Amino acid sequence: MKNILVISHMYPSSANGVLGIFVHKQVQKLITEGCKVKVVCPVPYVPKFLKISNKFKNYINIPDKAVIDGVEIQYPRYIEIPRGILLQYSGFLMYLGIKRLIGKINREFKFDVIHAHTAVPVGFASMLLNKKYKIPLIVTIHGQDFQYTLKKNEACKKSIMKVLSKAHSVITVSNKLKNMIKDEKILSKITVINNGINPEEYRDNDKNDNIEESKDCIILSVSSLIKTKGIDLNIKALSVIVKKYPNIKYYIIGDGEENRNLKKLVDDLSLNDNVVFLGKLPHSQVIKYMSKCSIFSLPSWQEGFGIVYIEAMNNGVPVIGVRGQGIEDVIIDKENGFLVEPHNVEDLVKTIEYILENMEKAKAIGEKGKITVISEYTWRRNAQKTIDIYNNLLKNK
Repeated sequence: MKNILVISHMYPSSANGVLGIFVHKQVQKLITEGCKVKVVCPVPYVPKFLKISNKFKNYINIPDKAVIDGVEIQYPRYIEIPRGILLQYSGFLMYLGIKRLIGKINREFKFDVIHAHTAVPVGFASMLLNKKYKIPLIVTIHGQDFQYTLKKNEACKKSIMKVLSKAHSVITVSNKLKNMIKDEKILSKITVINNGINPEEYRDNDKNDNIEESKDCIILSVSSLIKTKGIDLNIKALSVIVKKYPNIKYYIIGDGEENRNLKKLVDDLSLNDNVVFLGKLPHSQVIKYMSKCSIFSLPSWQEGFGIVYIEAMNNGVPVIGVRGQGIEDVIIDKENGFLVEPHNVEDLVKTIEYILENMEKAKAIGEKGKITVISEYTWRRNAQKTIDIYNNLLKNK
């Protein structure tokens, strides 16, 4: 039985119950599959006099230790400079904040592997820790490192590349992310392990969900309302489709900085009778909407992987994603889902109209999507593949 130390600054806490939920789900399955796991989630230090801000108050109120679903998590504090200023030094500052706690954990729970989630800041802090512990270091890249931090400045890029060169193994959650690295030495130690879901969590036994049944076709998207999610593309596509299908509905779940702009776009295109903004909803409600929609469409062009797509696929819904993004690992166009060109409203219109005109075929494609998810894209499969990496590294240690 292996002792695994997981370090992730993305992890559920009293301040945010869904932040890094994908890391938590993996940890739960690692434990189920026989690993012993301790989790360290570094939290920015906030002086108590800043308690007047709700955001800072939430950070202050995070306990030093908690147990979530049987998983023990510790929340040490570290100095973080707000707004990503001097991000290239954040890993060193995190290291200073957690090194004493890591030493205490190792004395009580001698860990065999350090598994860091993100290269900067967590991987950098873990790399510094590992100079002392000299055990296998695994770094998982979820998207932010390569899609944002790598491009922020040269110093950030150097920090990421240093972490990847020192790590014993690197996991990316999609081939898209793997293909962003050109260094052959680093490429040789990258394994792609996609994120997953727990299908058993998606069984809907509540028949009194108060969600209105509709005979009209419902298009659904679920995301933060930010530019890169492509919600505006869905709305523009709808302005064309509505001429042929005037009763079609588009439900938008989520909130964010683009909320006002998207509502204005709906108003400008006279789509107020067709578009419904539902705001942020609990996960249980999101799944209910997924089970009742006709099409799930998220033409996002900056997705490391995108669990929300496989959540929709698990409901047997025809799902539309974007070529060249992480979901391309899962979806084969017109076999188990649909792929469109990025930023291409015309292609989106064509695809949605194809589904509407071939609903029986589209439903069969949706069912194939469900089979794909259940067979390959579960947290159990993810954990098994991750444990294979642990075993290989420990065998060659």
